[in-house]
Amino acid sequence: MNLELNGTNVIDESERGGKASSLFWPWCGANVSLLALSYGSFFLGFGISFWQATVAAVLGTVLSFLLVGVSSLAGKKSNAPTMVLSRAAFGVKGNLLPGLLSYLIFVGWETVLVSLATLATGTVFVRVGQLDRDTAMILGFALAVALTVSAGVLGFGVIMKLQRYLTIITIAMTCVYIALTINKVDWSLVTSMKAGSVQGFIGALIFGATGIGLGWVNSAADYSRYLPRTVSSRSVIGWTVFGASVVPIILVIFGAALSASSEDLAGAIASDPIGALTTILPTWYLIIFALVAILGLVGGAILNLYSSGLTLISLGLPVKRHVAASLDAIIMLAGAIYFVWVADDFFYPFQGFLITLGVPIAAWSAIFVTDVLLRKRYDQNDLYRIEGRYGAWNFTSIGILVIATIVGWGFVTNGFASWLTWQGYFLGALGGKEGQWAYANLGVFFALVIGFFGYALIARKTIVRQESV
Repeated sequence: MNLELNGTNVIDESERGGKASSLFWPWCGANVSLLALSYGSFFLGFGISFWQATVAAVLGTVLSFLLVGVSSLAGKKSNAPTMVLSRAAFGVKGNLLPGLLSYLIFVGWETVLVSLATLATGTVFVRVGQLDRDTAMILGFALAVALTVSAGVLGFGVIMKLQRYLTIITIAMTCVYIALTINKVDWSLVTSMKAGSVQGFIGALIFGATGIGLGWVNSAADYSRYLPRTVSSRSVIGWTVFGASVVPIILVIFGAALSASSEDLAGAIASDPIGALTTILPTWYLIIFALVAILGLVGGAILNLYSSGLTLISLGLPVKRHVAASLDAIIMLAGAIYFVWVADDFFYPFQGFLITLGVPIAAWSAIFVTDVLLRKRYDQNDLYRIEGRYGAWNFTSIGILVIATIVGWGFVTNGFASWLTWQGYFLGALGGKEGQWAYANLGVFFALVIGFFGYALIARKTIVRQESV
């Protein structure tokens, strides 16, 4: 296995190759996690029907990954990482703010995915009854960390090969899980569910977009930057969206059907998203289930660790990419150990943390995607020079990001942690924090809209001027 030597630099012409279809494997492998089954239960938690949950799953997943697909075009255009290309919109130094937000999201998700893999392993072996829970979690932790760190540190070539195998193995074993549990679905109960409110549907839709696809926009170009610039843009978008969406959509819909058929399962998923799925499995498949859970979660953790290393370098840390990824791995290890073995409560405070960061990330995603669509080309040298056409600071873009974030936080309700109850300060206009719109999380949508239209209206002339230099 060769160590990738490229960091945040532009990929040399001699190293570019492959087809757009190669993007299927990293994106599918990163989103084949059994956690998507639990999302089906979360969707129903908004008080909607199975059919509404199905539509929300399709729209939320496809639309959010469409943003990822468009962002992938930036990598093909310039062959540089996402958070370097973001400098064109925010300035070489001004990109520090979205860079820090992006880094926190990456480190947060890689930590939660490894923690979930560890906890799922412990739950499985408690049911099997042949191994102590802590011992089982140590084994699961070691396997998840070994796969995540080795691929994330070694880099692009290893990731592309490993994700192919992870995808094939995990999809095959997930199909077995569906075959073993499909008899647990009571279709009469599922299809007889009454439709919920418009607010509940929108809440589920936004939850799906935020929790499934939106968090990947800030890493999209990292995996398309090795492609030749002659590759079809439609193919880049199409393979990214298809690879990332197809499995989560199926799993969310099936998970909703399972949860609609059993109130006990739905309640258990709320407290143990992965482990609860073992309660409907035959004992002989539990060990295989543990492997499925680990491999599926690791697929996403690998991409997060790799991109977090690139982001750290883009922020100015003067180290090689593999060193940055190793530093991130240490933070991930410490975080996972704390959340699994030390903390009394994990999921609700951490989910609140991710929702809080989700609003500014949505605003940045809208600005970046709009910039990609408006910009015909990038100057590869000026992305690294503060005296270049992109300048050191673009206060217009930073201002749009700040305004979108302030408005967005005002329209989300976050009761997962006491230190986040200040959010939702604009919800009085929609009936208050206990009103019908309180849990729709419209703040994410407003952040996207302000980012898109604000940047499109204000930055168009600036981009024309930059490209005329």
